[in-house]
Amino acid sequence: MNLLETIGATPLITLPSFAAELPGVTLLAKAEFMNPSGSVKDRAAKAMVLDGIARGLLTPGKTIIDATSGNTGIAYAMIGAALGYHVRLYLPQNTSPERKRIIRHYGATIVETDPLEGSDGAYIEVQAQVAAHPERYFYPDQYNNPVNPNTHFATTGKEIWEQSGQQITHFVAGMGTSGSFVGIARRLKYENPRVKTLAVQPASPFHGIEGTKHMGEQH
Repeated sequence: MNLLETIGATPLITLPSFAAELPGVTLLAKAEFMNPSGSVKDRAAKAMVLDGIARGLLTPGKTIIDATSGNTGIAYAMIGAALGYHVRLYLPQNTSPERKRIIRHYGATIVETDPLEGSDGAYIEVQAQVAAHPERYFYPDQYNNPVNPNTHFATTGKEIWEQSGQQITHFVAGMGTSGSFVGIARRLKYENPRVKTLAVQPASPFHGIEGTKHMGEQH
């Protein structure tokens, strides 16, 4: 088994400590921290990179480039190291030191952007770099790539439905790119249109919660 084959198929675990507060309710959590780089972002990063290779967009010598608030960047860096591609990531300067350290340990290059511009600023700078040197880069564009939500429809959402014994009634998740929420929500509603899906976001663009996004921003 290679590294990429360890991504996904994470357990759905019961959270019994909430039982007293929620009588009659079973609260479950998808243990995405068990993916090799520690988050759900491994799934989309893997799918987008492999899609790029399959379509001839990511070829030997090209650099994987994208904007990130941290976790997708860690996943890109890990996958790039495993497959032999250099990775260049644009992220806000106020991204946690821990995330930056992990990314660098995988051998990726970090370009820090204006923290006041958030992930939008990083996104704009990546687009400018790719426009200036398109021949150098494979740009997955996690914010707009349909492979992102589609992989969660095909894998994460399917796993949740099956692991719950087809008993899910409500799905709650935070949002960053929205890929995981959208893909999982679509899958659960495909299986049962009565499933309620609830997206959680920070109340303000200036929230300081890494990995989440206030949807009043540009993209």
